[in-house]
Amino acid sequence: MTKSLIRMRMSSHDAHYGGNLVDGAKMLQLFGDVATELLIINDGDEGLFCAYDNVEFLAPVYAGDYIEAVGEITNVGNSSRKMKFEARKVIAPRTDISASAADVLAEPIVVCRATGTCVVPKDCQRIKH
Repeated sequence: MTKSLIRMRMSSHDAHYGGNLVDGAKMLQLFGDVATELLIINDGDEGLFCAYDNVEFLAPVYAGDYIEAVGEITNVGNSSRKMKFEARKVIAPRTDISASAADVLAEPIVVCRATGTCVVPKDCQRIKH
């Protein structure tokens, strides 16, 4: 099936809570961007995100963390596209060393998982399978 990956650094603007904690909704925003790319690759159209079936927040995300969001289409219906997503922390800041120190994590930390459904109306599907 089609897969997509994006990576970005969480900024101080993403930190919504004390201790530079990033709002979990930021992970869903990343998943939405991944879904859009997947639909464009698969159908030639952005489509619409209908619903999340399941969302699990598994570990905290902080300003300065690098997050890798991945997704794939797991099932293709007439107009629906079922997808699964995972967000992983791959780099973490080391402010205990200096303001600019960071570590590449030996093993990424899964911070969020989700499944959901998107729809691409038949008349918007430019890529026929």
